[in-house]
Amino acid sequence: MKLLRIEDNEEHAMFRRTIKAFLAGLRELEPEWEETGIVPRSVWLKAGELGMLGPTVPEEYGGLGLDRRFAAIAIEEQARALLSGPGFCGHSNMTTPYITRYGTHEQKAKWLPGTVTGEVVTALAMTEPDAGSDLKAIRTTAIRDGDDYVINGSKIFITNGISADLFIVACKTDPTARAKGISLMLVEADRPGFEKARNLKKLGRKTQDTAELFFENVRIPAANLLGEDGKGFAHMMTELAWERLQAGIEALGACEGMMDQTIEYTKNRRAFGKSISEFQNTRFKLAELATQIQFLRVMVDRCLDLACEDKLDGTTAAMIKYSSSELQGRVADECLQLHGGNGYMWEYPICRAYADARIQRIWAGTSEIMKEIIARDLFE
Repeated sequence: MKLLRIEDNEEHAMFRRTIKAFLAGLRELEPEWEETGIVPRSVWLKAGELGMLGPTVPEEYGGLGLDRRFAAIAIEEQARALLSGPGFCGHSNMTTPYITRYGTHEQKAKWLPGTVTGEVVTALAMTEPDAGSDLKAIRTTAIRDGDDYVINGSKIFITNGISADLFIVACKTDPTARAKGISLMLVEADRPGFEKARNLKKLGRKTQDTAELFFENVRIPAANLLGEDGKGFAHMMTELAWERLQAGIEALGACEGMMDQTIEYTKNRRAFGKSISEFQNTRFKLAELATQIQFLRVMVDRCLDLACEDKLDGTTAAMIKYSSSELQGRVADECLQLHGGNGYMWEYPICRAYADARIQRIWAGTSEIMKEIIARDLFE
């Protein structure tokens, strides 16, 4: 599908071609990974070789020191390929930026080079069984004990939770406070008392491991505090606008990928003596979706400009997250319908894409929370 987009410069175009070729080679392996529920580390290492992991990490710490447009290209192309895993985005663009922005020189030097090569996989551990959208209500604690913190609690729905070597864990260092009692901790996977529990069975994104985590008297050095004590919630809010834009970029790529699949399918599938693409209903449905996706493309490109300048505000980020995830759901539904019975078969990419799309309206803040954020800004 041909859409208006900001033209890649030569460097962006070369990076896009490299990523596209790499992802195309992963498609045939996806069914095997769906069975195991995890992607081999060798795939992460290859992605690291290609510069796909942490392209924005400063060169001083082993990265490429590039702007967020390179990260956006990687997110968009993986989504357009309709691959449900690996969890590259959660690692490179959600977790690693916390270390880049808030880490000490020692923390950056210790961890960032490995995150770029794929030797160290990271995960962001915020959500708890009773605290999803309301992060102020988390119960996992990290209590200071001399030169250490002792962590107790649990997390759930953690992307890369089985694969990860290093976790950024949101904890209450002051259990009596809400937002001002939250701090971020770097927790290595091999710490005594830390348990990776189930690799959760999900509706979609089956190749992206998602775990339950338990912490029982997990002792970490005070040097593993990331950022300032009591400023964890503020740190998370600072990163949240970029995280929500990533949801928009991913939704856009998936919408374009689903449209490409559906256009090709309707050209080749015949009914009543002609291809499905010749029926007016098919043409009009796809014309409607193409128009809506084009509007999303323009908004994503504008928000990406703002993000690269650190000017993307929370309300605009909520708008892009809400509108993009809702559109992705509509595109998935309409495109599956145009596949007929085949669309319900797991072997068809549109079936996987339909299942994968559903989480978009939930993660990084539900659509309902996004509307609340937008409305709050309207009435202030």
